[in-house]
Amino acid sequence: MPLFKRNPFGHILWIKKWLIRILGVISHGRYRRFNELQIEGSEIIRQLPEKNVLFISNHQTYFADVAAMFHVFNAALKGRVDNIKNIGYIWHPKLNIYYVAAGETMRSGLLPKIFAYTGSVSIDRTWRSSGKDVNRQVKMSDISNIGKALDDGWVITFPQGTTTAFKPIRRGTAHIIKTYKPIVIPIVIDGFRRSFDKKGLQIKKRNVLQSMIIKDPLEIDYDKETIESIVEKIQYAIEQHPSFLKVLTPEQIKEQEELNEKRKFWS
Repeated sequence: MPLFKRNPFGHILWIKKWLIRILGVISHGRYRRFNELQIEGSEIIRQLPEKNVLFISNHQTYFADVAAMFHVFNAALKGRVDNIKNIGYIWHPKLNIYYVAAGETMRSGLLPKIFAYTGSVSIDRTWRSSGKDVNRQVKMSDISNIGKALDDGWVITFPQGTTTAFKPIRRGTAHIIKTYKPIVIPIVIDGFRRSFDKKGLQIKKRNVLQSMIIKDPLEIDYDKETIESIVEKIQYAIEQHPSFLKVLTPEQIKEQEELNEKRKFWS
């Protein structure tokens, strides 16, 4: 690798690589010692092309969710099956993984700025700013930057735009899908909200079940499907549709318990 080779956003790759290595070593114990991250579906990661892949996920903390995905993706690419044992996989990380994040969050201090260098595609939220509700136009430069990241590699996005569960899906994600036609991989996470603080920097509780389920690509007709149809598919895929809030019957609870047993969730 040339010493000053840069990605499309001007980040020097050897600096990015070392930041991912250092942060990966620091964060690894959060998913292997203090709490145990149970993974399902990592074989899907190895089947994906090098670029134009969009991961959509529910969101529970600012940074711990993304850090876990960096671990899982790189471990899977190095042959790990549903585990992140032996952190050697982080020595040669995939450098074209990006994640969409609020610009004000990534500019809020030195540590977020360091995190941003590892792959943030920072955008200005159209509905929230400085803790207040706003209503402003989408910046076309934000959309084009996400397209630039997809053209270079993989992009992680949280289509609800918030760590609060069951909030509406932002239509912008559906527009990005129709515009750039990426392979869309849903991810469902759980346990991060209980084990970390809201920022995902401090461990709040130990011995908490953390899980990450990587699902098969969404089937999308990019040309014919409406924005509303794609939004609904996203809601169901990341298990944030209002129907998931319903009260379960005893039979459904038993079925869920059997499913959890099949997944061999740690408890």
